[in-house]
Amino acid sequence: MQVFNLSQPLNFMRLKWPAVMLSILLLIGSLASFFINGINWGLDFTGGTVIEAGFSQPADLAAVRQTLNSAGYGDAVVQLFGTSRDVMIRIPLRAEIAQAVVGDTVLQALNAQQAEPVTMRRVEFVGPSVGEELKQDGGLAMLTALVGILLYVAMRFEWRLSVGAVVALAHDVILTLGLFSVLQLEFDLTVLAAILALIGYSINDTIVVFDRIRETFRKLRDVSTDEVINSAITSTLNRTVITSLTTVLVLIVLFYLGGALIHGFATALLFGIAVGTYSSIYVASAIAEILGISREDMLPPAPVAEDGEGAVL
Repeated sequence: MQVFNLSQPLNFMRLKWPAVMLSILLLIGSLASFFINGINWGLDFTGGTVIEAGFSQPADLAAVRQTLNSAGYGDAVVQLFGTSRDVMIRIPLRAEIAQAVVGDTVLQALNAQQAEPVTMRRVEFVGPSVGEELKQDGGLAMLTALVGILLYVAMRFEWRLSVGAVVALAHDVILTLGLFSVLQLEFDLTVLAAILALIGYSINDTIVVFDRIRETFRKLRDVSTDEVINSAITSTLNRTVITSLTTVLVLIVLFYLGGALIHGFATALLFGIAVGTYSSIYVASAIAEILGISREDMLPPAPVAEDGEGAVL
């Protein structure tokens, strides 16, 4: 399927420096928000109580929230879990509340307002030490992914492309985290999973562009690096647009119909895919060019003759 039928390559690199400056400003803004606003860590990282309650009839979430607010749990997160009769209640950790009695207190409050009894399916307490460990493990997972990708791209392509790929990935992750920091969206384990999925999605898009850059360098001789990169990106434009659009359509459905449980997951990936598509063109490729990538770097090593001297191409 051809979305674009272009006879001439688009001049993407004409906007290289404005795009680099925009990315630097966005990165500075995201980092500033980390220090000023911080991250709105979810219960998975801060600790608290997760309660699963079963109702005899479809649950009225607004009424459940009102009941919990009257019982002193105004900061509780209430959402459907599975069916319309299964409700998950997430109560953040607070020093003034004894976590051991939270489940019984919530159950009593719900039963006092319901005509039919509410059953407790599960009560799980997440301690602050567990939440801190999840933060460390999550950060280590992202760092390991970035280092592994750096080594992979360096072995498959060339170190300038490797640096460009890792800078682009770090750019995508920081900007996505910056969005959650600026808007103070809750960051939980589903969002962490989305960040890791974004790393895989973004590097796949970048690898496709890099592979075409290598092929174009070997095919075209008397052209500039800008022309090679423009030609490579233009030739992959159909694939990039189709892949991004189909993924975004699925994520939009998840965002509006998937429920509160995966709202953060869909938000992170929707924003991340847009940023990742941009970074594959204007960050990864631009960084490689700024570092001086050339046709000679992409050529295979010269075959060695029997006398030990390299053959002349």
